[in-house]
Amino acid sequence: MMRSAIVSGVLAASLACAQSQNETGQHPGWPRWCGKVYEPGYPAFEPGGETTEPAPINSDGSPNLYVQLKPRHSIYLAGEGKGSFVVNAALSPWYGEPWTNSTTDGSATEPFTELFFSISLASDNSAGGPIIKGSAPINATAAVFDFDLSGLEPRLAPYDIVLFGNSKFGEQSYMANSSFRYLPDIAPGGSATKIDNLNGGLLFRNAQTGGAFEPLLPYGFYGLYNGSNSTAESQAFVSEYSSDGKGLNGIISLAGFADTNPVYNSMDASSMRFMFDLRSSYKNLTDVEQRVNIAKNHSSLFAYWTADEPDGWQVPFEVTPAAQELIHELDPYHPVAVTLNCQDYYFGEYSGGGDILMADPYPIAINSTFSKWGTACNTTLGDCGCDNCKGNVQDVSSRLDDLIQYEKWLGRWPLPKFINPQAFYGEDYWFRYPTTAEAFVMNSLAFNRGVAGTFAWTWPTSQELFEAHSQMAAVVTNAPVRDFLLGGQPDGNTNVADEPLVDVAYWVKGGQMMVSVVNGASDDLTGPVTLGLPVTAASISAVPFGGLPWGLSDGQLTIETLPAMSASFVILDLK
Repeated sequence: MMRSAIVSGVLAASLACAQSQNETGQHPGWPRWCGKVYEPGYPAFEPGGETTEPAPINSDGSPNLYVQLKPRHSIYLAGEGKGSFVVNAALSPWYGEPWTNSTTDGSATEPFTELFFSISLASDNSAGGPIIKGSAPINATAAVFDFDLSGLEPRLAPYDIVLFGNSKFGEQSYMANSSFRYLPDIAPGGSATKIDNLNGGLLFRNAQTGGAFEPLLPYGFYGLYNGSNSTAESQAFVSEYSSDGKGLNGIISLAGFADTNPVYNSMDASSMRFMFDLRSSYKNLTDVEQRVNIAKNHSSLFAYWTADEPDGWQVPFEVTPAAQELIHELDPYHPVAVTLNCQDYYFGEYSGGGDILMADPYPIAINSTFSKWGTACNTTLGDCGCDNCKGNVQDVSSRLDDLIQYEKWLGRWPLPKFINPQAFYGEDYWFRYPTTAEAFVMNSLAFNRGVAGTFAWTWPTSQELFEAHSQMAAVVTNAPVRDFLLGGQPDGNTNVADEPLVDVAYWVKGGQMMVSVVNGASDDLTGPVTLGLPVTAASISAVPFGGLPWGLSDGQLTIETLPAMSASFVILDLK
């Protein structure tokens, strides 16, 4: 979120560069954004920090078996009877241990298509035996295995676990490590948030949910609360923002910090969920401790937000992980989010301090080639308000595609991702607000890439955009659309043949499928337009968003005209 902080932040950025990037040999005093010089008078240079595809492990190109292990949910609470682990046994050119597609005991040879494994507590020394024994198919969808929690003691410290796996006859062996948290129950009046490491979404619990974890797709704004410590003012702020509970369900409240700030109490009394703002204090661990110890007791708290664009300002790499570690120690019941701004500037290092990854490309109405600073914008020079962007809605999907690819190249388990869409203009970077249609399309392109939450910068915004986001929020934060979006990663994510700006994704759940269709072009697509479906549909159940007259014919979705800059959700009953 470039904001107006660029001018005043030049010195801070330069000092941060001096601390974290001296190894590049570049002059630390040069004003930079995302590693690139942006003012005239300085030479362009390669900023570095790119995330690139690793070299294959094997010179012949054969894959290795890369075994990964993760608890299905980031936390479990006392009183829950079972937990689950997710096991990935993927074939990878970059990571893992040698794999041969055969297994033999000397007398029999079979294809090695299944990994047999046991999962044990690392501290158990096998005294009590494995907590799980099972098998997972090689290079298939993540496999989920349940285990019994009743024999474990709830505690604040995580439990370390280890997986031992092998081929059927044991001559190929593998190991993976992870940990999980089995915590004491939340205090009365508190809250807890789980990350779903299988599907990439969140579940939330407080007294309003009846003590049950419910799916949470947070949708809202970064909200500017400039009221006093007046309870009436804070209640009015929450009421106006939430549209009486009919739309927006989340907020990152830029409300400052005070022990008695009533805006958080007002959110506790509503159905609002908030992410607590630590962006001005996450570098000072004493401040972090003070603020977290107060915020963690609120029933509407669902997460913390620490670093705001640390990659843009070149914050020392170790700062965000240190804040994350302290927050987990003080409050293991809520995850930590960070916001990245750059397309790819030390992604691995700057994403390492978050449990949730937020991205904030702001592409609408920018000059993507020449900046207000009097410099050209390209991969090595300049700052045009959206790093390496082209200035269209597809910059949102491209940015998310990049982040997903970087995680794969780094061999990481993917983090849940939120999008921070543009809902502002100004600062001589952005020359108008996004239109309502652009707002819908940018969010839908993000949902098509598995995004599990959205927080626009910033509120107050135009009334038109506020109403538009409230309208979309009312659909995507509630069943049935919410349950599709949080029930699994989307398939598809491919453009329609010969129509590169039409983006389609789909989710299958039970006996239904939801299809998201986005036309990100500036022209209508005339037809009739037909979209093939991956499974056989019997009928259209609902069109919960978009208002377009979709039909079903010969197993294909059809429409006479697909309007420019349009987004639709279509739910179909399957045969």
